Amino acid sequence: MKRIGIDVGGTNTDAVLLDGGTILRSIKTPTTADVTTGVKNALAHVLGGADDARVDVRAVMVGTTHFTNAVIERRGLSRVAAIRIGLPAASSIPPLADWPADLSAAVAGPVFLLEGGHEFDGRPIVAFDRAGMRRAAEAIRDSGVTAAAITAVFSPLIADCETEAASILAEVAPDVTVTLSSDLGRIGLIERENATILNSALHALARRTVAAFRQAIAESGLTGPLYLTQNDGTVMRAEEAERFPVLCFASGPTNSMRGAHLLSGLADAVVLDVGGTTTDAGMLRAGFPRQANTQVDIGGVRTFFRMPDVVAVALGGGTIVRDDPFAIGPDSVGFRLLEKARVAGGDMLTLTDIGVRLGLIELGDAGRLADVPVALTEAVRGWIGQRLADLVDRMKTSASELPVIAVGGGAFLVPDSLPGVSTVIKVAHAGVANAVGAAMSQVSGESERIFYGVPREAAIGETLAAARDQAIAAGADARTLVVLDIEDTPMSYIPGDPLRVRVRVVGDLAG
Repeated sequence: MKRIGIDVGGTNTDAVLLDGGTILRSIKTPTTADVTTGVKNALAHVLGGADDARVDVRAVMVGTTHFTNAVIERRGLSRVAAIRIGLPAASSIPPLADWPADLSAAVAGPVFLLEGGHEFDGRPIVAFDRAGMRRAAEAIRDSGVTAAAITAVFSPLIADCETEAASILAEVAPDVTVTLSSDLGRIGLIERENATILNSALHALARRTVAAFRQAIAESGLTGPLYLTQNDGTVMRAEEAERFPVLCFASGPTNSMRGAHLLSGLADAVVLDVGGTTTDAGMLRAGFPRQANTQVDIGGVRTFFRMPDVVAVALGGGTIVRDDPFAIGPDSVGFRLLEKARVAGGDMLTLTDIGVRLGLIELGDAGRLADVPVALTEAVRGWIGQRLADLVDRMKTSASELPVIAVGGGAFLVPDSLPGVSTVIKVAHAGVANAVGAAMSQVSGESERIFYGVPREAAIGETLAAARDQAIAAGADARTLVVLDIEDTPMSYIPGDPLRVRVRVVGDLAG
């Protein structure tokens, strides 16, 4: 089955055409301001003008940094009405209390605290305040806010209060888009609420972005379905991405890790994705990115939902090198590398220039680097090696040696050997590994529950069934589903031996 994978980054748009695991064509083009043009340019190259190629393409998978960039740069965000259901138990920390002031100013709408919610074992805290919710819905309608986030205590276990609140809001203010925290986050209230508010703030941008992708695909003559890649290295339908854009936040690094898996054949390794500004490090486990089990900071906001365990450092092909005094980065020429680098006729000495000077890559006019001292190039070589060795150590969970896969446009900067590393693998098509990862993505389902008075085997079985149902609903072929990981953790200091269970499954796209 032929697939097209596209990764739309802040600097470049990469695309590949895959037939099974074989790369037929690939391209790296500049990202355009209107999104559509850059995607169309990439599609035109990988399709090569062949009508038969269009007929054979079964799906288009797109990864994008638009949503996380919007949060980091505080642009394109909508104001959100925050509704928390949990009084009298959940009032000490109000919504958005720990947000950066500039992000809160861009997103904060009216806030409503209502009675309701449940205990972890299913008992209601108090009855849900339906009359208060109706008053809140009327206030939201009159405020002009077009997005709302609804969060209730322990709603991932029992979502009744959230669904009823959403029903009332839909009746009173049908034009308001809604995110329920039970559809998105894990157990922790504040981090789950933060993710829910961020998701609603991105709804309008997600609709515009997905519409641009659909337009580019249609104008390229393709008719296959559109999927967007998400944080765990799998894909979801474009319609779901419009509802849950935060699940696409880390699709760039995860696509690169999945691409590294396909290009190298290794299922367990450290991946170093070297771009123009940063190097992202992640860990492959069974061919998928290792997930973070702690809170994740996004644009200064604490969240807790499906995110890869990724660490980034300021080391990329555009990182600026200074001689007197000796300093490397953290600033970078970024997407202007082919304009600013010395080998391209510019006046900035970058790590790419050093790579050319060391013979690691052929690019531009190497003669323009004749005056760069050997001592400087060797000092930079040592700095790169130490920096990447420390980064690999941060990803490892044991002292045993692991292989490292180098991908990204700056993969040439990764030394051929590193301390604590069994082997460094540099693969063909490393520069478009992110697009390869997008094209090969599968479909996942995840469920997390807390059980009270239920045997362990029954609890795991029920959670597994819920995860399988979620994956099938997302478009997975039930016959191909396999369990990726199972976590079962007894909850301390609570009577009745409650058990927290999380299960993740993955499978191929149906059809």
